[in-house]
Amino acid sequence: MSIPKYAGPPSGRAVVVTGGASGIGLAIADAFRENGDTVAVLDRAGGNGSINVDVADEASVKAAFAEARQRVGPIDILVNSAGLLTESPLEKMSLAMWNETITVDLTGVFLCCREVVAEMRERKWGRIINIASQLAIKGGVGLSHYSAAKAGVVGLSKALALEVAPDNVLVNCIAPGPIETPLVEGISEDWKAAKRAELPLGRFGTPAEVAPVALLLASDPGGNLFLGQTLGPNSGDVMP
Repeated sequence: MSIPKYAGPPSGRAVVVTGGASGIGLAIADAFRENGDTVAVLDRAGGNGSINVDVADEASVKAAFAEARQRVGPIDILVNSAGLLTESPLEKMSLAMWNETITVDLTGVFLCCREVVAEMRERKWGRIINIASQLAIKGGVGLSHYSAAKAGVVGLSKALALEVAPDNVLVNCIAPGPIETPLVEGISEDWKAAKRAELPLGRFGTPAEVAPVALLLASDPGGNLFLGQTLGPNSGDVMP
Protein backbone atom coordinates (compact mmCIF):
# COMPACT_ATOMS: atom_id res chain seq x y z
CA MET A 1 0.00 0.00 0.00
CA SER A 2 1.44 3.35 -0.97
CA ILE A 3 1.78 6.19 1.53
CA PRO A 4 -0.57 9.12 0.75
CA LYS A 5 1.25 12.14 -0.62
CA TYR A 6 0.38 15.62 0.55
CA ALA A 7 1.84 18.85 -0.68
CA GLY A 8 2.71 19.81 2.89
CA PRO A 9 3.95 23.19 4.04
CA PRO A 10 7.03 24.83 2.55
CA SER A 11 10.32 24.42 4.33
CA GLY A 12 10.46 26.82 7.22
CA ARG A 13 7.01 26.19 8.63
CA ALA A 14 4.89 28.83 10.35
CA VAL A 15 4.47 27.98 14.02
CA VAL A 16 2.38 29.63 16.74
CA VAL A 17 3.16 28.84 20.38
CA THR A 18 0.85 30.15 23.07
CA GLY A 19 2.43 30.66 26.47
CA GLY A 20 5.72 30.76 24.61
CA ALA A 21 7.46 33.39 26.71
CA SER A 22 8.48 31.05 29.54
CA GLY A 23 8.70 27.46 30.68
CA ILE A 24 7.71 24.63 28.37
CA GLY A 25 6.31 27.01 25.76
CA LEU A 26 9.58 28.93 25.53
CA ALA A 27 11.59 25.73 25.14
CA ILE A 28 9.26 24.53 22.39
CA ALA A 29 9.40 27.87 20.57
CA ASP A 30 13.20 27.81 20.72
CA ALA A 31 13.29 24.22 19.45
CA PHE A 32 11.18 25.08 16.40
CA ARG A 33 13.36 28.10 15.67
CA GLU A 34 16.46 25.91 15.84
CA ASN A 35 14.69 23.56 13.44
CA GLY A 36 14.47 26.37 10.88
CA ASP A 37 10.81 27.22 11.39
CA THR A 38 9.33 30.70 11.79
CA VAL A 39 7.71 31.15 15.19
CA ALA A 40 5.17 33.60 16.55
CA VAL A 41 4.89 33.57 20.34
CA LEU A 42 1.59 34.50 21.96
CA ASP A 43 1.75 35.22 25.65
CA ARG A 44 -0.17 37.11 28.29
CA ALA A 45 3.04 38.75 29.46
CA GLY A 46 3.74 40.31 26.07
CA GLY A 47 7.13 41.91 25.48
CA ASN A 48 10.34 40.48 24.01
CA GLY A 49 8.75 40.24 20.61
CA SER A 50 5.75 38.20 21.72
CA ILE A 51 2.16 39.00 20.83
CA ASN A 52 0.00 39.85 23.81
CA VAL A 53 -2.97 37.53 24.28
CA ASP A 54 -5.46 36.49 26.91
CA VAL A 55 -6.37 32.99 25.76
CA ALA A 56 -9.51 33.10 27.90
CA ASP A 57 -10.88 36.06 25.92
CA GLU A 58 -12.33 35.36 22.47
CA ALA A 59 -11.67 38.83 21.05
CA SER A 60 -8.08 38.81 22.33
CA VAL A 61 -7.44 35.42 20.73
CA LYS A 62 -8.83 36.54 17.37
CA ALA A 63 -6.71 39.70 17.39
CA ALA A 64 -3.55 37.85 18.42
CA PHE A 65 -3.89 35.23 15.70
CA ALA A 66 -4.54 37.90 13.10
CA GLU A 67 -1.27 39.57 14.10
CA ALA A 68 0.51 36.21 14.10
CA ARG A 69 -0.56 35.61 10.50
CA GLN A 70 0.78 39.02 9.53
CA ARG A 71 4.16 38.03 10.99
CA VAL A 72 4.54 34.41 9.87
CA GLY A 73 1.84 33.79 7.27
CA PRO A 74 -0.69 30.95 7.24
CA ILE A 75 -0.23 28.82 10.33
CA ASP A 76 1.11 25.29 9.83
CA ILE A 77 1.65 24.28 13.46
CA LEU A 78 -0.10 25.37 16.65
CA VAL A 79 1.22 24.55 20.11
CA ASN A 80 -1.15 25.39 22.96
CA SER A 81 1.08 25.80 25.99
CA ALA A 82 -0.55 28.73 27.81
CA GLY A 83 -1.78 27.69 31.22
CA LEU A 84 -2.54 28.50 34.82
CA LEU A 85 -1.75 26.45 37.94
CA THR A 86 -3.05 27.13 41.44
CA GLU A 87 -3.58 24.88 44.44
CA SER A 88 -6.50 24.38 46.81
CA PRO A 89 -8.45 21.52 48.38
CA LEU A 90 -11.77 21.19 46.61
CA GLU A 91 -13.81 21.85 49.77
CA LYS A 92 -12.09 25.23 50.17
CA MET A 93 -11.89 26.13 46.49
CA SER A 94 -13.76 29.23 45.39
CA LEU A 95 -15.91 29.17 42.28
CA ALA A 96 -13.74 31.99 40.96
CA MET A 97 -10.59 29.83 41.22
CA TRP A 98 -12.36 26.92 39.54
CA ASN A 99 -13.72 29.05 36.72
CA GLU A 100 -10.42 30.81 36.08
CA THR A 101 -8.56 27.52 35.70
CA ILE A 102 -11.16 25.92 33.46
CA THR A 103 -11.39 29.05 31.32
CA VAL A 104 -7.65 29.50 30.83
CA ASP A 105 -6.52 25.88 30.68
CA LEU A 106 -9.42 24.39 28.69
CA THR A 107 -11.52 27.07 27.03
CA GLY A 108 -8.32 28.82 25.93
CA VAL A 109 -7.25 25.68 24.07
CA PHE A 110 -10.65 25.48 22.38
CA LEU A 111 -10.49 29.11 21.26
CA CYS A 112 -6.97 28.80 19.86
CA CYS A 113 -7.68 25.53 18.06
CA ARG A 114 -10.79 27.04 16.51
CA GLU A 115 -8.67 29.85 15.05
CA VAL A 116 -6.53 27.55 12.91
CA VAL A 117 -8.46 24.45 11.91
CA ALA A 118 -10.20 25.93 8.85
CA GLU A 119 -6.99 27.15 7.20
CA MET A 120 -5.18 23.91 7.99
CA ARG A 121 -7.99 21.81 6.54
CA GLU A 122 -8.09 23.93 3.42
CA ARG A 123 -4.36 23.40 2.80
CA LYS A 124 -4.56 19.68 3.71
CA TRP A 125 -1.75 19.94 6.24
CA GLY A 126 -1.56 20.98 9.86
CA ARG A 127 -0.34 19.97 13.28
CA ILE A 128 -1.95 20.92 16.59
CA ILE A 129 -0.14 20.02 19.80
CA ASN A 130 -1.93 20.67 23.08
CA ILE A 131 -0.03 20.65 26.36
CA ALA A 132 -2.01 18.67 28.91
CA SER A 133 -0.62 17.06 32.09
CA GLN A 134 -0.17 13.62 33.59
CA LEU A 135 -2.65 14.83 36.22
CA ALA A 136 -5.33 14.51 33.55
CA ILE A 137 -4.83 10.76 33.94
CA LYS A 138 -4.11 10.33 37.65
CA GLY A 139 -5.37 13.48 39.36
CA GLY A 140 -3.57 15.38 42.10
CA VAL A 141 -4.29 16.38 45.68
CA GLY A 142 -5.31 20.04 45.81
CA LEU A 143 -5.46 20.18 42.03
CA SER A 144 -8.97 19.02 41.15
CA HIS A 145 -9.59 22.09 39.00
CA TYR A 146 -6.31 21.74 37.11
CA SER A 147 -6.75 17.97 36.70
CA ALA A 148 -10.27 18.46 35.35
CA ALA A 149 -9.16 21.13 32.89
CA LYS A 150 -6.27 19.04 31.58
CA ALA A 151 -8.48 15.95 31.28
CA GLY A 152 -10.73 18.17 29.19
CA VAL A 153 -7.79 19.08 26.97
CA VAL A 154 -7.11 15.39 26.34
CA GLY A 155 -10.74 14.73 25.48
CA LEU A 156 -11.00 17.81 23.28
CA SER A 157 -7.85 16.77 21.42
CA LYS A 158 -9.14 13.27 20.72
CA ALA A 159 -12.48 14.55 19.44
CA LEU A 160 -10.89 17.24 17.27
CA ALA A 161 -8.38 14.71 15.94
CA LEU A 162 -11.26 12.62 14.61
CA GLU A 163 -12.89 15.65 13.00
CA VAL A 164 -9.89 16.93 11.09
CA ALA A 165 -7.78 13.84 10.33
CA PRO A 166 -9.38 13.31 6.89
CA ASP A 167 -7.77 16.59 5.85
CA ASN A 168 -4.32 15.58 7.13
CA VAL A 169 -4.54 17.81 10.19
CA LEU A 170 -3.14 15.85 13.14
CA VAL A 171 -4.04 16.73 16.72
CA ASN A 172 -2.16 15.29 19.69
CA CYS A 173 -1.30 16.03 23.32
CA ILE A 174 1.82 16.16 25.40
CA ALA A 175 1.14 15.36 29.05
CA PRO A 176 4.28 16.25 31.00
CA GLY A 177 4.88 15.29 34.57
CA PRO A 178 6.07 17.96 36.98
CA ILE A 179 8.53 20.24 35.19
CA GLU A 180 10.81 22.90 36.68
CA THR A 181 9.03 25.97 35.32
CA PRO A 182 7.61 29.25 36.66
CA LEU A 183 4.19 27.58 36.52
CA VAL A 184 4.98 25.36 39.52
CA GLU A 185 6.38 28.17 41.65
CA GLY A 186 2.96 28.79 43.18
CA ILE A 187 2.68 25.21 44.42
CA SER A 188 3.71 24.49 48.00
CA GLU A 189 7.13 23.03 48.76
CA ASP A 190 5.46 20.23 50.70
CA TRP A 191 3.50 19.22 47.59
CA LYS A 192 6.59 19.32 45.42
CA ALA A 193 8.65 17.30 47.90
CA ALA A 194 5.95 14.65 48.12
CA LYS A 195 5.67 14.51 44.34
CA ARG A 196 9.43 14.07 43.87
CA ALA A 197 9.31 11.14 46.29
CA GLU A 198 6.65 9.47 44.12
CA LEU A 199 8.60 9.70 40.87
CA PRO A 200 10.55 6.62 39.78
CA LEU A 201 13.10 8.95 38.19
CA GLY A 202 13.32 10.88 41.47
CA ARG A 203 13.25 14.34 39.94
CA PHE A 204 11.16 16.84 38.01
CA GLY A 205 11.86 17.28 34.33
CA THR A 206 13.10 20.36 32.52
CA PRO A 207 11.47 22.22 29.62
CA ALA A 208 14.33 21.19 27.34
CA GLU A 209 13.37 17.55 27.93
CA VAL A 210 9.79 18.18 26.78
CA ALA A 211 10.41 20.30 23.70
CA PRO A 212 11.73 17.44 21.48
CA VAL A 213 8.38 15.67 21.88
CA ALA A 214 6.68 18.61 20.15
CA LEU A 215 9.23 18.44 17.33
CA LEU A 216 8.49 14.74 16.90
CA LEU A 217 4.73 15.25 16.72
CA ALA A 218 5.17 18.04 14.15
CA SER A 219 7.71 16.16 12.04
CA ASP A 220 7.18 14.62 8.62
CA PRO A 221 7.29 11.64 8.32
CA GLY A 222 8.13 10.99 11.99
CA GLY A 223 4.87 12.42 13.33
CA ASN A 224 2.57 11.34 10.54
CA LEU A 225 0.95 8.40 12.35
CA PHE A 226 0.31 10.12 15.68
CA LEU A 227 -3.38 10.95 15.93
CA GLY A 228 -5.31 11.72 19.12
CA GLN A 229 -2.38 10.48 21.18
CA THR A 230 -1.13 11.66 24.55
CA LEU A 231 2.64 11.37 24.96
CA GLY A 232 3.92 11.48 28.50
CA PRO A 233 7.39 12.79 29.37
CA ASN A 234 6.59 12.46 33.07
CA SER A 235 9.56 10.94 34.98
CA GLY A 236 7.61 7.68 35.28
CA ASP A 237 4.70 9.25 37.19
CA VAL A 238 2.18 7.64 34.80
CA MET A 239 2.74 4.44 32.84
CA PRO A 240 -0.36 3.98 30.64
